[in-house]
Amino acid sequence: MSLHEQGAVTGVGETEYMRGTDRTPLSLQLEASLKAIDDAGLKPTDIDGVIPYGLGAVAEDFVTNFGISDLRFSATTPMGGASAVAAIQCAIAAIHAGICNHVLLAIGRTGHSGGRIGARVQQMPQFRVVGEFEMPSGAIAPAQLYAPMARRHMELYGTTSLHFAEIAVSTRNNAMLNPNATMKRPITAEDHQNSRMISDPLRLLDCSLESDGGAAVVISAADRARDMRQRPVLVMGAAEGHPDSPSAITQRPDMTTLGLAKAAPRAFAMAGVTPDDIDVAEIYDCFTYNVLCQIEDAGFCKKGEGGPFVASGAIRLDGRLPVNTHGGLLSQAHMAGMNHIVELVRQLRGAAAAQVRDAEIGLVTGYGDMGDGSIAIMRRA
Repeated sequence: MSLHEQGAVTGVGETEYMRGTDRTPLSLQLEASLKAIDDAGLKPTDIDGVIPYGLGAVAEDFVTNFGISDLRFSATTPMGGASAVAAIQCAIAAIHAGICNHVLLAIGRTGHSGGRIGARVQQMPQFRVVGEFEMPSGAIAPAQLYAPMARRHMELYGTTSLHFAEIAVSTRNNAMLNPNATMKRPITAEDHQNSRMISDPLRLLDCSLESDGGAAVVISAADRARDMRQRPVLVMGAAEGHPDSPSAITQRPDMTTLGLAKAAPRAFAMAGVTPDDIDVAEIYDCFTYNVLCQIEDAGFCKKGEGGPFVASGAIRLDGRLPVNTHGGLLSQAHMAGMNHIVELVRQLRGAAAAQVRDAEIGLVTGYGDMGDGSIAIMRRA
Protein backbone atom coordinates (compact mmCIF):
# COMPACT_ATOMS: atom_id res chain seq x y z
CA MET A 1 0.00 0.00 0.00
CA SER A 2 1.61 3.27 -1.12
CA LEU A 3 1.13 6.51 0.76
CA HIS A 4 2.23 8.52 -2.28
CA GLU A 5 0.47 11.91 -2.19
CA GLN A 6 -2.30 10.59 0.04
CA GLY A 7 -1.65 13.44 2.50
CA ALA A 8 -0.49 17.03 2.48
CA VAL A 9 0.86 19.52 4.98
CA THR A 10 -1.81 22.20 5.24
CA GLY A 11 -0.73 24.19 8.29
CA VAL A 12 2.46 25.06 10.16
CA GLY A 13 3.10 27.08 13.30
CA GLU A 14 5.82 27.87 15.76
CA THR A 15 6.36 30.01 18.84
CA GLU A 16 9.20 32.41 19.40
CA TYR A 17 12.30 30.36 20.11
CA MET A 18 13.97 31.28 23.38
CA ARG A 19 16.72 30.37 25.80
CA GLY A 20 14.85 31.00 29.02
CA THR A 21 11.15 30.82 29.89
CA ASP A 22 8.85 30.10 32.82
CA ARG A 23 6.24 28.49 30.53
CA THR A 24 5.52 24.78 30.42
CA PRO A 25 6.17 22.53 27.42
CA LEU A 26 2.40 21.99 27.11
CA SER A 27 1.72 25.74 26.98
CA LEU A 28 4.29 26.15 24.20
CA GLN A 29 2.95 23.13 22.35
CA LEU A 30 -0.61 24.41 22.44
CA GLU A 31 0.42 27.87 21.21
CA ALA A 32 2.25 26.40 18.22
CA SER A 33 -0.65 24.04 17.56
CA LEU A 34 -3.21 26.85 17.47
CA LYS A 35 -1.02 28.75 15.02
CA ALA A 36 -0.71 25.70 12.75
CA ILE A 37 -4.45 25.03 12.87
CA ASP A 38 -5.22 28.65 12.03
CA ASP A 39 -2.63 28.59 9.23
CA ALA A 40 -4.57 25.67 7.73
CA GLY A 41 -7.85 27.58 7.96
CA LEU A 42 -9.26 25.07 10.43
CA LYS A 43 -10.79 25.26 13.89
CA PRO A 44 -9.29 23.29 16.80
CA THR A 45 -12.38 21.08 16.82
CA ASP A 46 -11.63 20.02 13.21
CA ILE A 47 -8.58 18.08 14.42
CA ASP A 48 -9.45 14.38 14.64
CA GLY A 49 -5.95 12.95 15.09
CA VAL A 50 -2.94 13.95 17.21
CA ILE A 51 0.64 12.73 17.40
CA PRO A 52 2.36 14.69 20.18
CA TYR A 53 6.10 14.46 20.67
CA GLY A 54 7.55 12.43 23.49
CA LEU A 55 6.64 13.32 27.06
CA GLY A 56 5.35 16.84 26.36
CA ALA A 57 1.63 16.03 26.06
CA VAL A 58 -0.95 13.27 25.63
CA ALA A 59 -4.09 13.12 23.50
CA GLU A 60 -6.34 14.15 26.38
CA ASP A 61 -4.50 17.48 26.66
CA PHE A 62 -5.74 18.40 23.18
CA VAL A 63 -9.24 17.06 23.83
CA THR A 64 -9.49 19.19 26.98
CA ASN A 65 -7.84 22.38 25.75
CA PHE A 66 -9.29 22.43 22.25
CA GLY A 67 -12.76 21.09 23.00
CA ILE A 68 -12.38 18.20 20.55
CA SER A 69 -15.45 15.98 20.80
CA ASP A 70 -14.44 13.21 18.41
CA LEU A 71 -10.71 12.52 18.45
CA ARG A 72 -10.39 9.37 16.38
CA PHE A 73 -6.66 8.69 16.40
CA SER A 74 -3.68 9.29 18.66
CA ALA A 75 -0.17 7.88 18.67
CA THR A 76 3.43 8.57 19.52
CA THR A 77 6.52 7.77 17.47
CA PRO A 78 9.21 7.31 20.12
CA MET A 79 12.33 7.68 17.99
CA GLY A 80 14.01 10.70 19.59
CA GLY A 81 14.95 13.24 16.94
CA ALA A 82 13.50 11.00 14.22
CA SER A 83 10.05 11.19 15.85
CA ALA A 84 8.67 14.30 14.16
CA VAL A 85 9.37 13.17 10.59
CA ALA A 86 8.36 9.58 11.38
CA ALA A 87 5.04 11.01 12.58
CA ILE A 88 4.35 12.22 9.03
CA GLN A 89 4.31 8.62 7.79
CA CYS A 90 2.15 7.58 10.74
CA ALA A 91 -0.33 10.41 10.17
CA ILE A 92 -0.74 9.71 6.46
CA ALA A 93 -1.16 5.99 7.11
CA ALA A 94 -4.04 6.80 9.49
CA ILE A 95 -5.56 9.21 6.96
CA HIS A 96 -5.22 6.73 4.09
CA ALA A 97 -6.90 4.07 6.24
CA GLY A 98 -9.92 6.37 6.55
CA ILE A 99 -9.55 6.84 10.29
CA CYS A 100 -9.22 10.63 10.30
CA ASN A 101 -8.85 13.70 8.10
CA HIS A 102 -6.65 16.22 9.91
CA VAL A 103 -3.77 15.06 12.12
CA LEU A 104 -1.86 17.47 14.34
CA LEU A 105 1.85 16.86 14.97
CA ALA A 106 3.15 19.02 17.80
CA ILE A 107 6.04 19.58 20.17
CA GLY A 108 6.75 21.85 23.10
CA ARG A 109 10.19 21.88 24.71
CA THR A 110 11.95 23.59 27.56
CA GLY A 111 15.31 22.07 26.77
CA HIS A 112 17.13 25.19 28.00
CA SER A 113 15.02 26.02 31.04
CA GLY A 114 13.98 22.51 31.99
CA GLY A 115 15.80 19.25 32.66
CA ARG A 116 19.29 18.66 31.38
CA ILE A 117 20.15 16.29 28.58
CA GLY A 118 21.71 13.58 30.77
CA ALA A 119 18.38 13.01 32.49
CA ARG A 120 16.56 12.71 29.17
CA VAL A 121 19.05 10.18 27.84
CA GLN A 122 18.06 7.91 30.70
CA GLN A 123 14.50 7.88 29.34
CA MET A 124 15.58 6.44 25.98
CA PRO A 125 14.45 2.86 25.38
CA GLN A 126 18.04 2.01 24.41
CA PHE A 127 19.42 3.31 27.70
CA ARG A 128 19.79 -0.17 29.17
CA VAL A 129 22.25 -1.05 26.37
CA VAL A 130 24.06 2.27 26.70
CA GLY A 131 24.25 1.61 30.41
CA GLU A 132 26.00 -1.69 29.78
CA PHE A 133 28.60 -0.58 27.23
CA GLU A 134 29.03 3.21 27.09
CA MET A 135 28.36 4.42 30.61
CA PRO A 136 31.19 2.46 32.27
CA SER A 137 33.60 4.59 30.20
CA GLY A 138 31.84 7.80 31.27
CA ALA A 139 29.71 8.36 28.15
CA ILE A 140 26.20 9.60 28.95
CA ALA A 141 25.44 12.77 26.94
CA PRO A 142 24.61 12.55 23.21
CA ALA A 143 27.87 14.23 22.19
CA GLN A 144 29.77 11.46 23.95
CA LEU A 145 27.59 8.73 22.48
CA TYR A 146 27.85 9.98 18.88
CA ALA A 147 31.48 11.11 18.88
CA PRO A 148 32.79 7.59 18.11
CA MET A 149 30.74 7.57 14.89
CA ALA A 150 32.35 10.81 13.78
CA ARG A 151 35.85 9.65 14.71
CA ARG A 152 35.37 6.35 12.87
CA HIS A 153 34.23 8.22 9.74
CA MET A 154 37.33 10.42 9.95
CA GLU A 155 39.64 7.43 10.26
CA LEU A 156 38.03 5.51 7.39
CA TYR A 157 37.47 8.30 4.89
CA GLY A 158 39.77 11.18 5.76
CA THR A 159 36.93 13.41 6.91
CA THR A 160 38.23 16.41 8.86
CA SER A 161 37.01 18.84 11.49
CA LEU A 162 37.08 21.55 8.82
CA HIS A 163 34.39 19.62 6.96
CA PHE A 164 32.27 19.86 10.11
CA ALA A 165 33.12 23.56 10.31
CA GLU A 166 31.64 24.17 6.86
CA ILE A 167 28.32 22.75 8.07
CA ALA A 168 28.34 24.93 11.19
CA VAL A 169 29.23 28.11 9.28
CA SER A 170 26.73 27.51 6.48
CA THR A 171 23.94 26.82 8.94
CA ARG A 172 24.76 29.95 10.95
CA ASN A 173 24.73 32.05 7.79
CA ASN A 174 21.18 30.89 7.12
CA ALA A 175 20.09 31.57 10.70
CA MET A 176 21.27 35.16 10.37
CA LEU A 177 18.55 35.66 7.73
CA ASN A 178 15.81 34.21 9.96
CA PRO A 179 14.02 36.57 12.39
CA ASN A 180 13.03 33.60 14.57
CA ALA A 181 16.51 32.15 15.02
CA THR A 182 18.34 32.10 18.32
CA MET A 183 21.94 32.42 17.16
CA LYS A 184 22.64 35.30 14.76
CA ARG A 185 26.27 36.19 15.41
CA PRO A 186 28.37 35.25 12.38
CA ILE A 187 30.99 32.55 12.81
CA THR A 188 33.96 31.47 10.73
CA ALA A 189 35.80 28.20 10.28
CA GLU A 190 38.47 29.62 12.57
CA ASP A 191 35.85 30.27 15.26
CA HIS A 192 34.77 26.66 14.90
CA GLN A 193 38.32 25.36 15.24
CA ASN A 194 38.92 27.53 18.29
CA SER A 195 35.72 26.49 20.07
CA ARG A 196 36.30 24.18 23.00
CA MET A 197 36.31 20.42 22.62
CA ILE A 198 33.17 18.76 24.00
CA SER A 199 33.80 15.13 23.09
CA ASP A 200 36.58 14.46 20.59
CA PRO A 201 36.16 15.17 17.69
CA LEU A 202 33.02 17.24 18.40
CA ARG A 203 33.60 20.86 19.40
CA LEU A 204 31.15 23.33 20.90
CA LEU A 205 30.16 24.67 17.47
CA ASP A 206 29.48 21.13 16.27
CA CYS A 207 26.68 20.82 18.85
CA SER A 208 23.01 21.77 18.61
CA LEU A 209 21.31 24.21 20.94
CA GLU A 210 19.13 23.62 23.98
CA SER A 211 15.97 25.62 23.33
CA ASP A 212 12.57 26.60 24.68
CA GLY A 213 9.62 26.84 22.32
CA GLY A 214 7.05 24.94 20.32
CA ALA A 215 6.33 23.91 16.74
CA ALA A 216 3.44 22.15 15.06
CA VAL A 217 2.23 20.82 11.70
CA VAL A 218 -1.19 19.83 10.38
CA ILE A 219 -1.36 16.88 7.96
CA SER A 220 -4.62 16.58 6.00
CA ALA A 221 -6.11 14.17 3.52
CA ALA A 222 -4.98 15.21 0.04
CA ASP A 223 -8.52 15.55 -1.31
CA ARG A 224 -9.50 17.92 1.49
CA ALA A 225 -6.26 19.89 1.24
CA ARG A 226 -7.19 21.26 -2.18
CA ASP A 227 -9.93 23.46 -0.70
CA MET A 228 -8.09 24.76 2.36
CA ARG A 229 -6.52 28.12 3.09
CA GLN A 230 -2.94 27.45 2.04
CA ARG A 231 -1.55 25.97 -1.13
CA PRO A 232 -1.00 22.37 -0.05
CA VAL A 233 2.40 20.76 0.15
CA LEU A 234 1.97 17.14 -0.91
CA VAL A 235 3.91 14.34 0.76
CA MET A 236 5.32 12.30 -2.11
CA GLY A 237 7.05 9.67 0.00
CA ALA A 238 7.87 8.91 3.63
CA ALA A 239 9.68 6.17 5.51
CA GLU A 240 11.50 5.30 8.70
CA GLY A 241 14.49 3.05 9.27
CA HIS A 242 16.39 1.68 12.23
CA PRO A 243 20.10 0.93 12.56
CA ASP A 244 21.55 -2.54 12.62
CA SER A 245 21.77 -4.35 15.94
CA PRO A 246 22.97 -3.73 18.57
CA SER A 247 21.63 -0.46 19.94
CA ALA A 248 25.04 0.35 21.43
CA ILE A 249 26.79 2.36 18.71
CA THR A 250 30.30 1.32 19.65
CA GLN A 251 29.41 -2.37 19.36
CA ARG A 252 28.21 -2.23 15.72
CA PRO A 253 30.37 -3.57 12.91
CA ASP A 254 29.55 -0.40 10.93
CA MET A 255 29.30 2.80 12.96
CA THR A 256 29.01 5.11 9.95
CA THR A 257 25.68 3.98 8.49
CA LEU A 258 22.38 5.14 10.01
CA GLY A 259 18.78 3.98 9.83
CA LEU A 260 18.25 6.62 7.14
CA ALA A 261 20.21 4.42 4.70
CA LYS A 262 17.30 1.94 4.86
CA ALA A 263 14.52 4.53 4.85
CA ALA A 264 15.75 6.80 2.05
CA PRO A 265 15.52 4.28 -0.83
CA ARG A 266 11.95 3.42 0.19
CA ALA A 267 10.94 7.08 0.38
CA PHE A 268 12.51 7.95 -2.97
CA ALA A 269 10.86 4.93 -4.61
CA MET A 270 7.48 5.94 -3.20
CA ALA A 271 8.01 9.54 -4.30
CA GLY A 272 9.13 8.55 -7.80
CA VAL A 273 12.12 10.91 -7.73
CA THR A 274 15.87 10.69 -7.11
CA PRO A 275 18.29 12.76 -5.02
CA ASP A 276 19.08 14.79 -8.15
CA ASP A 277 15.50 16.10 -8.12
CA ILE A 278 15.75 17.63 -4.64
CA ASP A 279 15.88 21.44 -4.56
CA VAL A 280 16.21 21.96 -0.80
CA ALA A 281 16.91 19.69 2.18
CA GLU A 282 16.24 20.15 5.88
CA ILE A 283 18.55 17.59 7.48
CA TYR A 284 18.48 16.79 11.18
CA ASP A 285 21.53 18.44 12.71
CA CYS A 286 21.93 17.47 16.33
CA PHE A 287 25.65 17.54 15.48
CA THR A 288 27.48 18.61 12.34
CA TYR A 289 28.74 15.08 11.69
CA ASN A 290 25.18 13.75 11.58
CA VAL A 291 24.39 16.11 8.70
CA LEU A 292 27.37 14.87 6.72
CA CYS A 293 26.51 11.23 7.40
CA GLN A 294 22.84 11.69 6.41
CA ILE A 295 23.85 13.43 3.17
CA GLU A 296 25.66 10.20 2.30
CA ASP A 297 22.94 7.84 3.54
CA ALA A 298 20.24 9.77 1.65
CA GLY A 299 22.17 9.22 -1.58
CA PHE A 300 23.42 12.70 -2.38
CA CYS A 301 26.96 11.32 -2.55
CA LYS A 302 28.70 8.03 -1.88
CA LYS A 303 29.67 6.86 1.58
CA GLY A 304 32.88 8.60 2.56
CA GLU A 305 32.41 11.51 0.15
CA GLY A 306 30.36 13.71 2.48
CA GLY A 307 33.39 15.79 3.49
CA PRO A 308 34.35 16.89 -0.04
CA PHE A 309 30.65 17.35 -0.85
CA VAL A 310 30.09 19.94 1.87
CA ALA A 311 33.53 21.53 1.32
CA SER A 312 32.53 22.26 -2.29
CA GLY A 313 29.91 24.73 -1.09
CA ALA A 314 27.07 22.42 -2.17
CA ILE A 315 25.02 22.93 1.00
CA ARG A 316 25.18 26.74 0.96
CA LEU A 317 22.05 28.72 0.17
CA ASP A 318 23.22 29.15 -3.42
CA GLY A 319 24.67 25.64 -3.71
CA ARG A 320 23.37 22.57 -5.52
CA LEU A 321 21.66 21.31 -2.31
CA PRO A 322 20.78 24.12 0.12
CA VAL A 323 20.64 22.56 3.60
CA ASN A 324 18.95 23.78 6.79
CA THR A 325 17.85 27.08 5.38
CA HIS A 326 16.28 28.15 8.70
CA GLY A 327 19.39 27.65 10.80
CA GLY A 328 18.61 24.14 11.99
CA LEU A 329 19.10 22.77 15.48
CA LEU A 330 22.61 24.20 15.37
CA SER A 331 21.56 27.85 15.13
CA GLN A 332 17.78 28.32 15.01
CA ALA A 333 16.43 26.12 17.81
CA HIS A 334 16.27 22.53 18.97
CA MET A 335 12.67 21.47 18.39
CA ALA A 336 13.58 17.83 17.78
CA GLY A 337 13.18 18.39 14.05
CA MET A 338 9.62 19.75 14.00
CA ASN A 339 11.03 23.14 13.00
CA HIS A 340 12.73 21.41 10.05
CA ILE A 341 9.31 20.32 8.78
CA VAL A 342 7.92 23.83 9.26
CA GLU A 343 10.82 25.25 7.26
CA LEU A 344 10.49 22.79 4.37
CA VAL A 345 6.80 23.62 4.02
CA ARG A 346 7.58 27.34 3.94
CA GLN A 347 10.28 26.77 1.35
CA LEU A 348 7.86 24.89 -0.90
CA ARG A 349 5.23 27.58 -0.41
CA GLY A 350 7.83 30.17 -1.44
CA ALA A 351 7.46 31.94 1.90
CA ALA A 352 10.70 31.20 3.78
CA ALA A 353 12.94 33.88 5.28
CA ALA A 354 15.94 32.52 3.36
CA GLN A 355 14.06 31.37 0.28
CA VAL A 356 15.63 28.99 -2.22
CA ARG A 357 14.75 30.14 -5.72
CA ASP A 358 12.26 27.92 -7.58
CA ALA A 359 12.14 25.30 -4.82
CA GLU A 360 9.58 22.71 -5.96
CA ILE A 361 10.68 19.43 -4.37
CA GLY A 362 12.37 19.05 -0.99
CA LEU A 363 13.04 16.58 1.76
CA VAL A 364 13.29 16.58 5.52
CA THR A 365 15.04 13.99 7.67
CA GLY A 366 15.08 12.98 11.30
CA TYR A 367 17.81 11.31 13.33
CA GLY A 368 17.13 9.87 16.74
CA ASP A 369 18.58 8.13 19.72
CA MET A 370 21.19 5.59 18.56
CA GLY A 371 20.73 5.94 14.81
CA ASP A 372 17.01 5.85 14.00
CA GLY A 373 16.23 7.58 10.74
CA SER A 374 13.15 9.08 9.11
CA ILE A 375 12.53 10.97 5.87
CA ALA A 376 9.71 12.70 4.02
CA ILE A 377 9.84 13.99 0.45
CA MET A 378 7.41 16.77 -0.46
CA ARG A 379 6.44 18.94 -3.39
CA ARG A 380 4.40 22.07 -3.86
CA ALA A 381 1.03 21.37 -5.43
